[in-house]
Amino acid sequence: MAADRTAAPERNRTVSAEQDFVLTLTCPDRRAIVRDVTGLLAEQQLSIVDSQQFADGTSEQFFMRVQMRGECGVAGVEQLRKEFEPVADRFGMRWELHDLTAPHRAIIMVSRHGHCLNDLLFRVRSGALPIEVPTVVSDHPDLADMARWHGVPFHHIPVTGDTKPSAEAELTELIELYSADTVVLARYTQTLSPQLCARLEGRLINIRHSLSPSFEGADPYQRAHERGVKVIGATAHYVTADLGEGPIIEQDSVRADHRHTPEQLATLHQDLEAGALARAVKWHAERRVILDGIRTVVFS
Repeated sequence: MAADRTAAPERNRTVSAEQDFVLTLTCPDRRAIVRDVTGLLAEQQLSIVDSQQFADGTSEQFFMRVQMRGECGVAGVEQLRKEFEPVADRFGMRWELHDLTAPHRAIIMVSRHGHCLNDLLFRVRSGALPIEVPTVVSDHPDLADMARWHGVPFHHIPVTGDTKPSAEAELTELIELYSADTVVLARYTQTLSPQLCARLEGRLINIRHSLSPSFEGADPYQRAHERGVKVIGATAHYVTADLGEGPIIEQDSVRADHRHTPEQLATLHQDLEAGALARAVKWHAERRVILDGIRTVVFS
C-alpha cells in the first residue's frame, strides 16, 4: 500500500465567548413538545438561532432541529445533555446534541472518477463545505495527485477478491485513526461488506446515477443515448446493510433529449452527481438530516 500515514490531529475546538449547538430529535407526536424543549433551552441561557419541526401525519412521528447559541462551553455540553434527559424521557425521544464548533471529519473514498472528489475538496478549501477531510482513500492510485494538490493525504488500498477482507480491515483502521465522523463514497466502485455498512449506518453516504431506465456497468451513457432517455439524475443516499439503496438525502435531475451525445450526457451527469453529493454531505454535517426508517427528514 502506498500511503501518507500521518497521525490523526487533535480535534480543535474554537474558543469563543459564544458557541453554536444543534439538537435533533424525533418522538411520537403529542402536545407540548416544542414548549418543553424551548423552555429548557431558555432555562440554560441559550438563544435559539433556528428552529424547524415537522409532524408526520402518516406515521404520527414528530421531528425537530434546533440550533442554539450560548456560553455553554465544551464541559457544558455534557451538562446540557444531562439536563435534557428528563425531557427526552418524558416524550420517548431519540435525540442527539452536537457542538457545531467541533470539526466534522469525513473520509472521502473514490475510485477513478474524480469529479465528485475535486468538487468536495474545492468546497472544503473555499469554506463552503463545513467538514474536515483528513484523508482520501482509493482502490486505485489515479487520483493521488488531485488529493495532494488540495493538501489532503492519500491512501491507496488495492482491492481484489482475495484481498477484500484485509483491505476493509485496513479501511476500518483508518476510520479509527482519523476519528472519522462520516465516510463519503464519491464514486467509489467497490461494495462494502454488510458488517461495515451496519457499523457505519447513518454515517456512510453514497452517490449513484439514477437514470430511467437505470443503466449500470460499462458505458451507461451510451446505452442511455441509445434508449433516448429524457431525464438523467443522481441520488445521494445513506448506505445500509440490508438495502441496495438506503434512505435518500438528496436527488437532482435534468432534461435530456435526442440532441445530447453520450459525452454530453456524461458531462451533465457529472455535474448532477457533484452537486447532489455536496449538498447531502453539507446537510449531514450540519445535522439537518434525521433518519426515519427507510426515509429521511431533511430540514433546510
